[in-house]
Parts: sequence; structure tokens; C-alpha cells
Amino acid sequence: MLRRFKIPLITIFSVLFIDQFIKIYIKLHYPLGEVGKLGDWCILHFTENPGMAFGFEFGGDFGKLALSIFRILACIAGVFYIRHITKMKEHWGFILSVSLILAGAMGNILDSAFYGLIFDKGTTFNSEFNEYLPYDGIANFSGNGYAPTMYGCVVDMFYFPILNGRFPEWFPIWGGEDFQFFRPIFNFADASISGGVIIIIIFQKKFSKKTEDVSESVDSSVSQSENNSEQTLNPN
Repeated sequence: MLRRFKIPLITIFSVLFIDQFIKIYIKLHYPLGEVGKLGDWCILHFTENPGMAFGFEFGGDFGKLALSIFRILACIAGVFYIRHITKMKEHWGFILSVSLILAGAMGNILDSAFYGLIFDKGTTFNSEFNEYLPYDGIANFSGNGYAPTMYGCVVDMFYFPILNGRFPEWFPIWGGEDFQFFRPIFNFADASISGGVIIIIIFQKKFSKKTEDVSESVDSSVSQSENNSEQTLNPN
């Protein structure tokens, strides 16, 4: 039984382990802000994301709770979907891709669900200013967390400002403004989600061909079974 689900199980547990190891290490060893540089385009910048992937925020405190609940429901649906495509013997690359997406979503859910409970410091929502406020110093493990469950912030750290420039004056909307690619700060879980989506897009035709082959095989087996039944009922 477990052998059938080897690809999704190994993928999910590997992504979760790497993702959580990086996040917890960063959280316990560095204050918010720049951690280190491997070059002008490869920077470790510790920040906490109260909202969606790649540093986007979503609707304040209530929006964060709604987003967390949605993520949990999506992950539950993802588990059943992986179970389905594994039983249907879909292409292993497609199963791997969906597992990467699910693992990334689960990794960020763990932050929201538990980081507010196990760390003494974190980015929290201030109702007076109607925004999330950062904290000073370095966080530690604590029995008295900084936020209730589902209100913890997601830890982000990878920042790749690969290209910097300025839009020409004639460019619509952003003419004369500075631009940067890639601006968002993300984590390993976000990269896992993006990687899964990119693999599906690139190899979509190959995955679809495997599905068609499986369907044709099933139809052939059904037709053969029906023919055998007819021959049994009508031996002459």
C-alpha cells in the first residue's frame, strides 16, 4: 500500500523537512532584515509574511484567518486528489508536481498554525495602526507564544533582485519608474509550489499522453471483458 504512494510521501516529507529546518534556523538565529549576501542578485533577507505567498498581504487579521482556513481546506482536497491520481496510475512526473504543490502549501500552513504558539516574538497585527508591525531582536522558543494558532506569520528569506532598471519615459503607466526583477521575498515552500506548477506547464502534453494511454488501456480491458461475456452467453 505504502509503495504505491512512495513518490508523494517522499516528496512531501522531504520538502517539509527542508522548509521547516531553514525557517526555524533563520528565526532562531537572526533579527528581521538582511541576513547575508551571495552576490548583488542573491540575498538572504529575513522577513515575515502575514498573508499570501511571495510576501503579499491579504485583508488584515480577518483576512489572514480566512486565508489560513482556505489553505487547510485546499490541502485536504489536495491529499484526496493525490490519492486519486496515484490510484489511476497517472504519470509519475505529474504526481511529483502535485506533491510539490501540496507540500509547499502544507509548509506555509505549519507556520501560520504553530509559529505564533512556539516563538516568543513575531510580526503581529496592530489594530490601532491597522497594519502588521515587526519586532526587535531575535526570537526564541517559548511556551508563551506571540499569537494564537492560525495567526502566526510565514517566514520568508530568499530575495533574488536579478535585474534592476528603469522604464523609459514613453512606457505606459510605469514610465520613468524604477523596476526590479525578482522583487518578492519567498521561502522554500513557495519555491516548491512554483516548481510544481512550472513542471506541469512545461510537461503538460507528456502528462496528458500518459493519461490517454491509461484510458485506452482501461477501455480495451472493458471491451475485452464484454466480448468474453458475450461468448460465454452465446457459445454458438
